[in-house]
Amino acid sequence: MDSAAAEAVALQALAFLVSEEEVLRGFLGHSGATVDDLRLGAGSPQFLGGVLDFLLERDDRLLAFCDQVGVTPEQTQRARAALPGATPPM
Repeated sequence: MDSAAAEAVALQALAFLVSEEEVLRGFLGHSGATVDDLRLGAGSPQFLGGVLDFLLERDDRLLAFCDQVGVTPEQTQRARAALPGATPPM
């Protein structure tokens, strides 16, 4: 997956966070980000990678995101791998 496609998936993930109040509260608490940081982070591939990391940490969040936007968990993982800060596979 190229970086443009990965960023598109990550922007969908950010929109998902904002649309789900409980998930958003969890992300803000986990990351220490503010609502203003969400707006600024939308243009940062590193921040968007962190959004995907958060979704990938729990199957329930990941599956809810995938169901809402029509992507697979594998596509989400590939998007994360294409963004800065991803942990290389072992």
